[in-house]
Amino acid sequence: MKGYLGREDLTANALRDGWYITGDIAMLDEDGFLTITDRLSRFSKIGGEMVPHGRVEEALQQAAEADIQVFAVTGIPDEKKGEQLAVLHTLDESKIPDIVSKLTANGLPNLYVPSRANFIKVDALPLLGTGKMDLRSLKRIALEHLAKDVRREG
Repeated sequence: MKGYLGREDLTANALRDGWYITGDIAMLDEDGFLTITDRLSRFSKIGGEMVPHGRVEEALQQAAEADIQVFAVTGIPDEKKGEQLAVLHTLDESKIPDIVSKLTANGLPNLYVPSRANFIKVDALPLLGTGKMDLRSLKRIALEHLAKDVRREG
């Protein structure tokens, strides 16, 4: 890609050293195949540290011993730390305290452990027609459910 037509500002943000920055995180395997594994935008900046939502989701899935995706993580504003994690889930609420306690026991850094108060029970995780997570709806639902608490803490 050479740039955005007539938009030098967008081109300057998208190209670095001749490379188009897509925001994707990928792995290159030993056979030379590239696999997109995540998006850079799936991070929260908490207290100056970047916390990857995918890693938190994986740890939650593992702690819950879930075979299908039952957690989705997003970031919401936090006046003191910049952002905080919010988790949508489809599990019985009674399972959440045990899952949260397993996170630290399994070696997840404390900064990556979502507050128990930021878990939101939903009937189904928001998906796009493609089957991928609907990140906008995920954030909107989290903000709708937790906005009162965010304002009260600030």
